[in-house]
Amino acid sequence: MTNLLTWLVLGFVAGALAKLVYPGRQGGGIFATTLLGILGAMLGGWLGTLILGGAVTGLNLPSIVLAVIGSMLLIFLWGSFARAA
Repeated sequence: MTNLLTWLVLGFVAGALAKLVYPGRQGGGIFATTLLGILGAMLGGWLGTLILGGAVTGLNLPSIVLAVIGSMLLIFLWGSFARAA
């Protein structure tokens, strides 16, 4: 249960930071932000493990950075997909 709560909090923080840092205007409310952050944390953790040997391990600075990078990548991909459609 604690692990799930950690992922939710990390996802919310990462999604909010990614939307704050990423240029432009993105839609979506708190649920979209949290989902984006959770998926971004998973993507960032996977890429971090694959490329850097790091991983998303909880609420610490390296995990937040990887999660925000993953979230920003998802924002970019979603924006590219939405413009193409």
